[in-house]
Amino acid sequence: MELRNKKLTHDEFMTERHQVLQTWHTGKDVEHFEDGVKYQQTIPEKKRFSHALLKADQEGNTLSQPRAGVALMDEHIALLKTLQEECDLLPSTIDAYTRLNRYEEAAVGIQKSIEAGTSKLNGLPVVNHGVAACRRMTEALEKPVQVRHGTPDARLLAEISMASGFTSYEGGGISYNIPYAKRVTLEKSIRDWQYCDRLMGLYEEHGIRINREPFGPLTGTLIPPFMSHAVAIIEGLLALEQGVKSITVGYGQVGSLTQDIAAIKSLRELSHEYFGNYGFDDYELSTVFHQWMGGFPEDESKAFAIISWGAAVAGMSGATKVITKSPHEAFGIPTAAANAQGLRASRQMLNMVSDQKFPPCAAVEQEVELIKSEVRAVLKKVFELGNGDIARGTVLAFEAGVLDVPFAPASCNAGKILPVRDNAGAIRVLEAGAVPLPKDILALHHDYVAERAHFEGRKPSFQMVVDDINAVSHSKLIGRP
Repeated sequence: MELRNKKLTHDEFMTERHQVLQTWHTGKDVEHFEDGVKYQQTIPEKKRFSHALLKADQEGNTLSQPRAGVALMDEHIALLKTLQEECDLLPSTIDAYTRLNRYEEAAVGIQKSIEAGTSKLNGLPVVNHGVAACRRMTEALEKPVQVRHGTPDARLLAEISMASGFTSYEGGGISYNIPYAKRVTLEKSIRDWQYCDRLMGLYEEHGIRINREPFGPLTGTLIPPFMSHAVAIIEGLLALEQGVKSITVGYGQVGSLTQDIAAIKSLRELSHEYFGNYGFDDYELSTVFHQWMGGFPEDESKAFAIISWGAAVAGMSGATKVITKSPHEAFGIPTAAANAQGLRASRQMLNMVSDQKFPPCAAVEQEVELIKSEVRAVLKKVFELGNGDIARGTVLAFEAGVLDVPFAPASCNAGKILPVRDNAGAIRVLEAGAVPLPKDILALHHDYVAERAHFEGRKPSFQMVVDDINAVSHSKLIGRP
């Protein structure tokens, strides 16, 4: 069947569901969809993600959420109980084997973790644990819990997660393919995520509001805001078509105060613009700001500076929530104590800026309008390629290089766009590839980069890009020679 942005029929969904539930033995736990609905109906409002986000937006607060996940359920519960004392929203980060649907290897990882007495997986293997164990976890906690992963085919994970009491689900057919996978086609990942979104839509039809969050940072490496915005808006439209009503669009911090503030503002405004233009008006929209996703310095004091800067910008931008980092970021998966430290540092900064939303200024408004113009130019071409169908248009746009994510592993991504910082640290385009930015905007990017090149006494080059990638871990933002 050719990919289309069209709501799956009941028969289409149920036929596919029968196949999905057979891919691992714990699928039998969710055979009866009504059981998941009945369980979700028992979850109190204070543990519902969509309610927390809506309330935060209405009150002008920024919520905090870490990343966290270990192999064994008792240890995972203990980890989240520690973190819930410091955060507003909880995660369950999923292990790498589950993300690739390699459940047999996840089972080996669980056994090795039991034998070693410590986690040998980099997350929680929800599919392997099954519904009963996961319900024990969600019931043991006092805060809303979200599944955070990186799975191109997240259908069985979605089924088990929703029946287990998770109330938010991160990802999308683009954002959990292009940055994470090498050989998964976009046709397959987008279609698989239509299933996930239709599942959330079915819960919505039974009075259960599940929050959906496209993954904003993509590769987390010098991503121009317009490209991540375009992907977020596309995934939002795809989710809304399947009946989702709570959408959180995301963005990864680039480090430039002006550009980061403008990015969150433009992301919210553009999302409303496109969702409304395509006939959606009964949805709840929120935003998430991811603290710096690139390299971190090993020194904890320097790491805390990056964490605090991210929290400050998240708060001043008016983001609904911030995803926090830890002072152990340079070394890998943090301890519970280090994770809690990152949360406490973030909360201190969020509290201090809670009454200091960034004031309107010409520089921010100029950046907002630039981002909007870029996004509109790109999405116009995506819709044209799909003859009005955003799902088909997205596949063709990646084939043509119209949508192009920097430094992504996916073979269906052109990899021709080359970003670089300007002389003030904002992300600009050094080489556009086939991304259809208007000539005047390309000229503006050229001028921004030329200004930096003149300041540094060198020509614009790939070396600038390399220097920028390494800069923050070397205690700078711009990779000066």
